[in-house]
Amino acid sequence: MEELAKEAGITVRTLRFYRERGLIDPPRREGRIAWYDEHHLARLRTITALLERGHTLNGIADLATAFESGRDVGEALGLVEPTEETPVRLTPEALADYFEGQVTPENLANALRLGYLAVDGDEIVHISRRLLDVSAALVREGIPLADVLEAGRRVREHADALAALFLDLLGARGGAGPADPERLRPLAKSVVDAELSMAMDRRLHGERPGQ
Repeated sequence: MEELAKEAGITVRTLRFYRERGLIDPPRREGRIAWYDEHHLARLRTITALLERGHTLNGIADLATAFESGRDVGEALGLVEPTEETPVRLTPEALADYFEGQVTPENLANALRLGYLAVDGDEIVHISRRLLDVSAALVREGIPLADVLEAGRRVREHADALAALFLDLLGARGGAGPADPERLRPLAKSVVDAELSMAMDRRLHGERPGQ
């Protein structure tokens, strides 16, 4: 415990307090010896970084609960299957800089639940470079991060339905056409992009849906 506290730059008393609050996992025990490892150190450094950003211990405790969701990083990021998206590894400080002080424990917990973020050691991993950049751009336009995350949740529901629709086309093709769903991907994306563009035009010009 003394060695871990020294490496983390905190006191043994603070480390005991974190353990009592459940902010770090119990050590591995061999008889009377308690072993801490690099994962404990990474968690302590993350806690320190969040505290320096002004977060409370209660908020960090809530976030720690979200971290312990039982999913590994690959599962949490949806990277078990092939994907076109490129994950991004960030320090807590870099993530906070992206979103101009709006990285609250509540927003972090929501992003974790959505699968946008996962924790790997002392780093935070975002599922998609494109989503990260677009989300940050929306926040810079004055949209609260909480609203961006809620919009992302709603978009995902529609995106799942659209993906099911296009994959159903393969099942109903009657033996004709390409059998590889990956060959359908760019065509489906083009249809969705065109329809979304036209829908935005209709909304901006005050037309009712369906006109």
